[in-house]
Amino acid sequence: MNSEALSKIIINGMEERKASDIVLMDLREVKGSVSDFFIICSGNSDTQLQSIAESIEEEVKKNSDERPWRKEGYTNKEWILLDYVSVVAHIFKNEKRAFYALEELWGDAKVTPIAEIA
Repeated sequence: MNSEALSKIIINGMEERKASDIVLMDLREVKGSVSDFFIICSGNSDTQLQSIAESIEEEVKKNSDERPWRKEGYTNKEWILLDYVSVVAHIFKNEKRAFYALEELWGDAKVTPIAEIA
């Protein structure tokens, strides 16, 4: 499965659990990038963050039978990361997202709010 198709599945998983402020960051033209896409979203509570992450994993497994290469953040539930190598999903609590500011850190990436894609 290519990274664009995988991105759409991950976004669907985020939307299923009412994630907010979803953005797709295209890193393919960024020198030294670690993957093709970052997909970032926010949630309001520990429960919602876990629910979003589980929804992503379910949607990806159902549609592609892929599993994350790496998962982090399930313990503290402030920033959950699901790494599918070519696409990395970042699920943040609102205040942590503002603190880490990935959109600014990867400023050369093309950032597309999900409302523009839908």
